[in-house]
Amino acid sequence: MWTSASFIVASMIGTGVFTSLGYQLLEINTIFPLLLLWLIGGIIAFCGALTYGELATTYPRSGGEYSLLSTILHPSLGFGAGLVSATIGFAAPGVLAAIALGSYLSIFFQNIEPSLFAILIISLIHIIHVKSIKLGTSFQNISTLIKIIFILVFIAFGLNIENPQSLTLLPVEGDMDVIFGAPFAVSLVWVSYAYTGWNTVIYVAGEVKNPIQNITKSMLVSTSIVMILYLLLNFTFLFTTPLMTLQGEVEVALISGIEIFGVNGGKVISLSISLLLLSTISSYIYIGPRVLAIMGEDYKELNFFNKKNIKGIPVNAFALQFFLSIIFILTSSFEQVLIYTSICLIIISSLTVFSLFFSRFKEKNLSRPYKAFGYPLTPLIYLMLNFWILFYSFIHSRFESFIGVCIFLFSIIIYFFFKKVEHNG
Repeated sequence: MWTSASFIVASMIGTGVFTSLGYQLLEINTIFPLLLLWLIGGIIAFCGALTYGELATTYPRSGGEYSLLSTILHPSLGFGAGLVSATIGFAAPGVLAAIALGSYLSIFFQNIEPSLFAILIISLIHIIHVKSIKLGTSFQNISTLIKIIFILVFIAFGLNIENPQSLTLLPVEGDMDVIFGAPFAVSLVWVSYAYTGWNTVIYVAGEVKNPIQNITKSMLVSTSIVMILYLLLNFTFLFTTPLMTLQGEVEVALISGIEIFGVNGGKVISLSISLLLLSTISSYIYIGPRVLAIMGEDYKELNFFNKKNIKGIPVNAFALQFFLSIIFILTSSFEQVLIYTSICLIIISSLTVFSLFFSRFKEKNLSRPYKAFGYPLTPLIYLMLNFWILFYSFIHSRFESFIGVCIFLFSIIIYFFFKKVEHNG
């Protein structure tokens, strides 16, 4: 359970929480809506975890949304979701974390390009996970524990700063207009990205010991821990640093760290944050190829990616993910990758949550070891909040949202192409 939870925590606590506040402050500049963003993001993830808990224990096969949507709704939707997950779904967030890591390291090594650091880190962690499952999971557990300890120390020092900002946690005039406006909903895209990973364990459900208990438990425990840490961490950023100083900045934690520990101490914090991102990159690199390997079991066109070495590691799938990661690092901007990846993942997870209603209706007599707490309210809350995010995203970030939808639709088209080739063959 704890290894499962550590993968989830590592996946969730990455670039999002250390970078998104600066972008949110461009449109929102009062404390209550800013912290409410992170609370709502946690509620969405928690409702999703409750729903996925039932789905993953009822259909306990590795592969995540690929397996669930293929089984419950239609193989084309599952194939599309799986292809997105196996390509940009895990490679892109891993790359974003590697780019952020490179940016923080470049403060110390100014003559080296951040992208070069990103390539180096991506390469080393791929080697670790291809070499040994035990080595990879041990690295994951230790790096996640270090991450949580560091965040708690950062929060403790931040809350005891000598000259804090004057903040009020209560709503002020105009906050309700902000909360029901487009900028708030679009900011939830950034927050949703920061919470991405709450469902990580379902991608390796077949490898989890005692899955009936541990899948749901690990998701709920880790999501609760992360929501509390996110609220405290963002409050610390706002408590220690003037809003105008953070506005539009990517390296929020570095700026706040300088306010807490001074310039030299801030640089040490920068180095620490870069090390924290190792566990995030590791979790995405570990899981992504396993989705593609599962798809290779079901589709002969992808069977090449199911090839495993003597230790049971899908080496060809790892090779493809590594190649895609390098392409992302060399060609894409941080913001664009984040938005269209988030849109894709929101659509796929919403379809999966919707599939629970279909499953309950279609297979009423199916054995369900765990039933989603609060059904049907919890999945409905998840769907309504995500629909709200998507609606305003298409208004505010039309191009990136369109790209996100097109990526998913193109993946579905590939399924029908494979089927046509198979039929003609």
